[in-house]
Amino acid sequence: MQFDEIVAVRKSNAAWRLLRADNAPLLLSFLGRVFVDDNVREISESALVNLLDDELYSLNKRLGEGTYPRSPKAYLDEWSAPDTGWLRKYYVIESDEPHYDATPAVERAVAWVRSLRDRGFVGTESRLKTVLELLRQIVYGTTTDSERRLADLHRRRAEIDAEIEAAERGEFQVLDETSRRDRYQQFADIARALLSDFREVESNFRTLDREMRERIATWRGTKGELLDEIVGSRNIISDSDQGRSFQAFYDLLLSADRLDELDDLVRHAQSLDDVADSDLRLTNIHHDWLDAGTRAQGTVRRLSEQLRRFLDDQAWLENRRVMDLLRSIESTAYQVRDRRVDDFAHEIDSPTPSVHLPLERPLYRPTTSVEVASDGIEEGEAQGASEALFEQIHVDPAPLIDSVRHVLRRRDQITLAEVVAERPIEQGLAELITYLSLTDESFTKVFDEQAHESVSWVDDAGAQRTARVPRVIYTRPGSPQTTTAAPTPATTDEEN
Repeated sequence: MQFDEIVAVRKSNAAWRLLRADNAPLLLSFLGRVFVDDNVREISESALVNLLDDELYSLNKRLGEGTYPRSPKAYLDEWSAPDTGWLRKYYVIESDEPHYDATPAVERAVAWVRSLRDRGFVGTESRLKTVLELLRQIVYGTTTDSERRLADLHRRRAEIDAEIEAAERGEFQVLDETSRRDRYQQFADIARALLSDFREVESNFRTLDREMRERIATWRGTKGELLDEIVGSRNIISDSDQGRSFQAFYDLLLSADRLDELDDLVRHAQSLDDVADSDLRLTNIHHDWLDAGTRAQGTVRRLSEQLRRFLDDQAWLENRRVMDLLRSIESTAYQVRDRRVDDFAHEIDSPTPSVHLPLERPLYRPTTSVEVASDGIEEGEAQGASEALFEQIHVDPAPLIDSVRHVLRRRDQITLAEVVAERPIEQGLAELITYLSLTDESFTKVFDEQAHESVSWVDDAGAQRTARVPRVIYTRPGSPQTTTAAPTPATTDEEN
């Protein structure tokens, strides 16, 4: 890099500004823990203010009162300002509270600071083999020479046949401790880097959307030329280089067989003594990939919908301009018709032609007569009270699904009683029944009739209520499950 280029990056790059900030330790530790370590992609302002308030209180108590004198809201406003660019502040649909997400600059800064740590072991063998394999894929994957492709396939088949024959004789090579640690270290680095790349993917999608909006707003040609220029394809965002690469990765990740294989390989690798890793995040890293990829897909979908609405607004403005011109012509025509001048002696009967097509008038359709027998009708009386119709309670299943998802991120399966222990029941028996009927693609529900458990809550009158139900187990897809049986009605007891 040249001197002037480095000076320009130093002035304009948000990650560099973060490292130079006076509050860089607070920024890196707090934002890195919340958004990078916990993989949080969206958090409300009130929740983030509470977390930062606890962090500031702990630091001021340990480092001395006045070390960080400003309020949490003031720090968040500074970090989300356009001239800093460390947090993205935005509003979500159907919410008047701001939400926050970290920018790619935070990911880069946190990753760079972590790379400064001393490493007792730096593997190189696996990286060299990865480089060679990538070069083979590039060379043999782009060549159109059939002889060269066949030669490579025969070479690989000979190697596999030789390895099979050796394995049948009981002769095979086993990775030593150093090789296993080398490859696991590379897996951990790539896994964490891949997860951090999703924020940059989302940011690049938004940048592409802004560029398209700018071109649409400054377009001076016809609408047809605009469509040919920008939206000739209805999936212009996903058709970009980054969009195609991301879609290929996301489709591969959505494969159930690949996901199960990846889960089994990660757990088996972490069970080895010489590569034992205490980082639980790597155990479920593929689930974090799936969550981040789903959010990126949602971003692309929302941007495409917003772009379509933006184009519809542009079309509405063009149509309005055309109607204004037509009304102006009509008004001028009426004015000219009433003025009898020598150079204009024609009369205008109507500003627009009247067209009546023969098939515009519908054919006659006789009405169908319906015979209604009204004999013997007696006035009935309502049975029972109707007050129960006005005391119905609606329980939204979305927060309950989020509660189950949140707990399953740390464990493979969990029972209903454990979920209720973390998230107590607030709407009584109706909420319990909703738990029993939850369905979601991210987990499966199993009823174990062989065991029962008690679920308690406090009703509106302050009385303790307890329901005894069959054990309900929520399980992530691919995890071992117990025998499924139909649920039986819950029984409730009142404890005074």
